[in-house]
Amino acid sequence: MSAIRRFLRTPEAVAGAVILAALIAMALSASLLFPGDPQAIAGPALLPPFQDWSLPLGTDRLGRDVLAELFHGARTSLAVGLAAAAAALVVGAVIGTLAGFAGGLVDEVLMRITDAFQTVPSFLLALAFVSVVGPSLGIVVIAIALGTWTGPARVARAEVLSIRERDYVAGARVIGMHPLAIAFREVLPNALPPVLAMSSVIVAAAILTEAALSFLGLGDPNRVTWGGMIAEGRTVLRTAPFLSIVPGIALVLTVLGVYLAGEGIVETTAVRRGLS
Repeated sequence: MSAIRRFLRTPEAVAGAVILAALIAMALSASLLFPGDPQAIAGPALLPPFQDWSLPLGTDRLGRDVLAELFHGARTSLAVGLAAAAAALVVGAVIGTLAGFAGGLVDEVLMRITDAFQTVPSFLLALAFVSVVGPSLGIVVIAIALGTWTGPARVARAEVLSIRERDYVAGARVIGMHPLAIAFREVLPNALPPVLAMSSVIVAAAILTEAALSFLGLGDPNRVTWGGMIAEGRTVLRTAPFLSIVPGIALVLTVLGVYLAGEGIVETTAVRRGLS
């Protein structure tokens, strides 16, 4: 049975894939369905949902279209989640491979650096970094990656330690291949599957961290974010709770979808590798 068919036979994987497909569709269609500035005034302030079908989710306290902000916020969440996960996986895989393959002093130094980063909670590290450097989408991505690369690094190191003494690696040494070429061309590709399995956790954590930073006013001020929408709605929570509830539900569903799809990928990979 192919990997795709195994994935589609996993109920949680299908549910996660449907949610993520909806998120991607929202992100890709935001500019088509809601062209122009999503933060422009679109109607009367605090219009409740379903009162005006040209503004189906109503407006915020400044009269901005909540549905337009929700769609444009999906782009920010998707961009931050994927970019931060990619950066964390690349940095973690490289450091873990170098540490596991080189061993000795290199391994000791890199693992102590990893330990140092792990002593600080990832959100506090991101919060401090953005506070010092300044809020922007790129800075938020870097800040999140700084706090999440350590997990992939440890997983990559453990995999490399189990692979580096295998016959094909010894054969590469015998023919005179450069150690870095052996590490990244022969060893790393075989150590990647468990590292990539962590991507769903990192993407979900990145989306939540970006939302939390935006809620605290440390997100990119030039972009609509779900965390910023929740923070905006907090000021009128008693009179217009939908302003926080709508982006809150979107955030919860997105993170749930990422986790479910990730679980499906892990199960499919485990079956293929004969681990389940």
